[in-house]
Amino acid sequence: MSKQILAEYIWIDGQTPTKKLRSKTRVLDLVDGASHGQLPDWTSDGSSTAQAQTTQSDIILRPVHYIPDPIRGQPHILVMCEVFNADGTPHKSNTRARLRAAAENSKDAEPWFGIEQEYTLYDRDGVRPLRWPTGAGFPAPQGRYYCGVGSDEVYGRELIEAHLKACLSAGLKIGGINAEVMPAQWEFQVGPLSPLQTADELWLARWLLYRIGEDYKISARLDPKPVGGDWNGAGAHTNFSTKQMREDGGIAHINAACEKLRTSHDEHIKVYGAGNEERLTGKHETCDIHTFRWGVSDRGASVRVPLHVAQAGKGYLEDRRPAANADPYEVCAAILETACGIRKIE
Repeated sequence: MSKQILAEYIWIDGQTPTKKLRSKTRVLDLVDGASHGQLPDWTSDGSSTAQAQTTQSDIILRPVHYIPDPIRGQPHILVMCEVFNADGTPHKSNTRARLRAAAENSKDAEPWFGIEQEYTLYDRDGVRPLRWPTGAGFPAPQGRYYCGVGSDEVYGRELIEAHLKACLSAGLKIGGINAEVMPAQWEFQVGPLSPLQTADELWLARWLLYRIGEDYKISARLDPKPVGGDWNGAGAHTNFSTKQMREDGGIAHINAACEKLRTSHDEHIKVYGAGNEERLTGKHETCDIHTFRWGVSDRGASVRVPLHVAQAGKGYLEDRRPAANADPYEVCAAILETACGIRKIE
């Protein structure tokens, strides 16, 4: 006996400089007792997603990770896919393939990641952040909004609460949420998890944010510097540790990892998000994009060692350079390749 389920196939497109999420729904007959692991490949029109030419337009969507669909409800699912060429090789836009290799090569180090995803809410016209004054006006200067409460300080909580509940219902490892420094700016955290799990779940959490935003007529954007001037940008601070870093005496391995990251600063910046130079100015809790500095409890550093980590002598480091629009597959791969000494970043 079989039953029909709705599987939302989700993938990353080939747009540059910033990739976008795409998805489409497939109706599947699931035989009782069959595993979702048997989900079939599907093709899509790559010429409409900057991933193929019209004359050879088919790309292959290969399921790699799925979760319950919190919008449609059980037994329906959300399916994260990798993109492959017709000959079975990973498509050039498939950055997950690089992370797969890096994760396999560093598995003995037992790496964990956690990513703090900042984003900004907009009305559906996308002109000004949500509930900002129209025209040339601005809200009161930042300082009162971070972790604020009250309708005069916090905008869009209805979407944020719905998104949080959906993520938890889907089984995503969301660590928390908070209003950020700029009004209409928020953050959620994913992890700690393995490299592939962290990146997969962050992309799926982004998809849920965009999709649920449709219901509230609110759009979420990942611009690194959504508003010029004296306003904070939006990042994707990335927390990283290995087994050695988490054990007693791990601080020595944390310090060594920070020095390794110093040697590949320019290469990392290339994959840490388009437009990041507008955010990494040395102001607004950032280090200048041309400078690498790390330190304990320093939110103006490129890489921060949290105070409680330094006091405990073990734990993790926080790479504060990735922009909100960075591809977590690329970010996690770059950190693994550098910190675990797999190979030099290209």
